[in-house]
Amino acid sequence: MTTPDAVPLSGPRFQTDPARLYREMRRDHGSVVPVLLDGDIPAWLVLGYRELHQVTGDPVLFSRDSELWNQWENIPADWPLLPMIGRKQPSILYTVGERHRQRATMVSNALEAVDPFEMRGHAERFADELIDALCAEGEADLIAQYAMLLPVRVLARLYGFSDEEGPALVTALNDMIDGRERALAGQAHLAGSMARLVAERRKEPADDVVSRMLADDSGFSDEEIVQDLMVMMAAGHQPTADWIGNSLRLMLTDDRFAASLFGGRNSVAEAMNEVLWEDTPTQNVAGRWAARDTRLGGRAVRAGDLLLLGLQGANSDPQVRTHASELTGGNNAHFSFGHGEHRCPFPAQEVAEVIARTGIEVVLDRLPDIDLAVPADSLTRRPSPWLRGLTRLPVRFSPVPAR
Repeated sequence: MTTPDAVPLSGPRFQTDPARLYREMRRDHGSVVPVLLDGDIPAWLVLGYRELHQVTGDPVLFSRDSELWNQWENIPADWPLLPMIGRKQPSILYTVGERHRQRATMVSNALEAVDPFEMRGHAERFADELIDALCAEGEADLIAQYAMLLPVRVLARLYGFSDEEGPALVTALNDMIDGRERALAGQAHLAGSMARLVAERRKEPADDVVSRMLADDSGFSDEEIVQDLMVMMAAGHQPTADWIGNSLRLMLTDDRFAASLFGGRNSVAEAMNEVLWEDTPTQNVAGRWAARDTRLGGRAVRAGDLLLLGLQGANSDPQVRTHASELTGGNNAHFSFGHGEHRCPFPAQEVAEVIARTGIEVVLDRLPDIDLAVPADSLTRRPSPWLRGLTRLPVRFSPVPAR
C-alpha cells in the first residue's frame, strides 16, 4: 500500500496552516491521500466530502474493527498512537454490529436523561468559579486558566463524581491528552476513579449518567462501562475545550463577530458553528478498516488498510464549500461530529454545545471589555494532526471583583 509520494501526517504545518496543507494534498493526490503515520506506517486520509460520507455510511465495508488492520505486525509495543488506535479495547469505539447499536443506545439514553437546565446551571457555576479566580488580575490565559478546566468539571458532575473529585480529574485527563511523561499516570488515575464510581453506583444508584448506564438491561460488564465512561470523558472534554478556545479566538480576531463582544449574543452560536466548519477541534480521526479490497476516490484500497477520517478536509472540500469565504449561517452539514452509526451520539453533541456556549457567554458577561493581549498572528496551536486547539489565548480586560 505504501506509495513513494505518501505525505507524513506530522510536522509544523498542522500547527501553522493546515487549511493550505489540506488544499495541497487535495491538489496533488485527490480526495483520498496516501499518508504515513509515526514510524512510517501507511494509511489513507479521506479528504473528500462525498468519499467521507461513503466511508462513514458503510460500516460493513469500512469497519470500526481494528483487528482487521494489516499493519499490526509492524506496530511496536511503544508506538505513540496506540492509545488512539487501540487493539482489543472493550470500549464502544471498537464494538461493531448489533452490539455497538445496543451500546450506543445505552450511552445515548444515559445522556439524554440529563436535565438541560440543571446542566447549564452546573456549567455556569463552574465557569463563574474559574472567572472569579482570574477576574481581579486584568489579564489571563483563557486556555490554561479556563477552557482546559471547564468541560471535565461539568462532565464529572453529570457522571456522579463529587465536586471535590473534580480538580484531580481535570489534571489527570489533561495529562493523558497531552501524551507526555504524565500521560500513563493520568490514564491510570482516570481509570481508577471511573472504576470506583461504577462500584459505588452498583451498590447505591443515584440520578446520574453512571447509574443510568448500569441500569441498562443489555448486559454490559462493569469493565465495558468503565471503558465507555473514559471514552466519553476524553471525547467530551478536549474537543469542547478547543471549541471554546477556537470560538473565543474567532470572536476576538474577526470583525464579523465584534458585536458579540459587546452584548450581541446571536453571533455566539454563529461563531461556534463557523468554527465547526473552518477550525474544527477534531481535525482527523482514526479510523476505519477496509473489510475487503475496494476502490475509493480512484484509489485501490486493500483489505485491512486503515482509512483516517479527514473531518476538516471534508468540511473545506471545494465541491461543498464553493464560496468558502462566506459565513455558513445555520448550515450544520459539517463532519465535525462524524457521520453514520459511529458518529458522536446526538445527546453528547447537545452536552458539548451547552458547555461550550455557556462557557463563552460567561466570559463575555463577566469580562465585557475583553481584548486580545498579543498580536493575533502570534497565537500558536498544538502541533497535532488530530486535535486542533490553541496553546494559549492571552487576554486583557478591566479588573473586576469576584462574585
